[in-house]
Amino acid sequence: MKSAVFYGKHDLRVEQSSTPAPGPEEVLIQVKACGICGTDVHIYEGDKGAAEVNPPIILGHEFSGIITETGSEVKNFHAGDRVCIDPNCYCGACNFCRNGEVHFCENMIGYGTTENGGFAEYCTVNESQVYLLGEHTTFEQGAMAEPAACCLHGMDLCDIQPGCQVVIIGGGMIGMLMLQLAKLAGASKAALLEPVEKKRVMGKKLGADICIDPLHENVKERLKEAGMTWVRTVIECAGLPSTIEQAIDLAGNKGTVMMFGLTKPDAQISVKPFLLFQKELTLKASYINPCTQQRALDLIDSGRLDVQSMICKTIHLEQLEDVLRNPVLRAEGKYIVIPEK
Repeated sequence: MKSAVFYGKHDLRVEQSSTPAPGPEEVLIQVKACGICGTDVHIYEGDKGAAEVNPPIILGHEFSGIITETGSEVKNFHAGDRVCIDPNCYCGACNFCRNGEVHFCENMIGYGTTENGGFAEYCTVNESQVYLLGEHTTFEQGAMAEPAACCLHGMDLCDIQPGCQVVIIGGGMIGMLMLQLAKLAGASKAALLEPVEKKRVMGKKLGADICIDPLHENVKERLKEAGMTWVRTVIECAGLPSTIEQAIDLAGNKGTVMMFGLTKPDAQISVKPFLLFQKELTLKASYINPCTQQRALDLIDSGRLDVQSMICKTIHLEQLEDVLRNPVLRAEGKYIVIPEK
C-alpha cells in the first residue's frame, strides 16, 4: 500500500508499505480521508505532540474510511461499515484509567503518533476505537470528528453558562469549532479575534456576533462598543505566547481563560499573579479528547456543528509534505488527505 512514513524532523517519504493484517480484536480500514492536524506539524518540525513519536512511523490521527476486514474476535463491526476512529486507546489498568482520568493513561496507544496512522491507504485499529459514521456524514466530515471531540472536551472545561460573553482568539479550524460550540453552550455574545479577513467573514457566517482584526483595531474598544463589558470566557486557539497573554488581559472578573492552542514545548508566557488575584481568574488547558468522540459525531451528523466550511482543499499523499512545511498553505484552512488517487 502507499503510505507517508515519517523518519524524523523534515523527513517524510511517500513509499510502499505492507498492507497490515488485523489482529483478533482489530479491523482493517481503507482510509478515505485523513485530516492534517497542528500536532502533525509539530511532529514534522521535530517537536513533541500529545505523545512521544518514535520514527519510522506513519502519521495521521484524524481519519475515516471503510472497514474491509475484521479480526476473529470483532463483534460490533463488519466489512463495509463506514467509520472513523478515536486515535487514543487507553489501557484501562493503570492508576489514571482506574480513577476515570483515561486521557492520562500511562500506557496509551496513539494511532498516528505511537502506532501507524491514517496517512496511508490502509490502517489497522482496535475495534474499541472505531465509531460508525452517521448516514448524513461524509468521510471528510468524519475525519473532522477527532478535532471536534478535542474541542468538546475543552468546551466542557470552560463551563460556559447560558448568557455568558465569550471571546475566541484565532479563526483557524479549531477557533471556528470553538465558536460554534460556545454558541451551542448558550453564549449570549461571542467575539472572534482574527487578522485574516476571509476567516472573519466565515466567523460571522458561523455565528460570531462581532469579528475583530486584532492587528489593526482596538480590541477592547470594539468589545465595549458591542456591549461585551464582562467577558467570562476567553478561548485561545492560536497557540502563541502573545495571544495567551492577550487572553488573560481580556478576561473579565471571575473569568476563565482556556489555553487551547498548542504552543511549542519550550514556549513561555509572562503572567502577573496580582492580575489573576485581582480578577479571580482561572487558567485552564485541555488535553486530547476523553470520551467525547460520539458526542462530536452526533453534532456533526445532526448538522448542528459545521465542520465542512473550514475544509479548504483535499490533497493526495504526495502533497502532504508541502502542506506540513508551508505555513502559508496551512493558513488557507483545513487540508484533508485522500490517500487513494
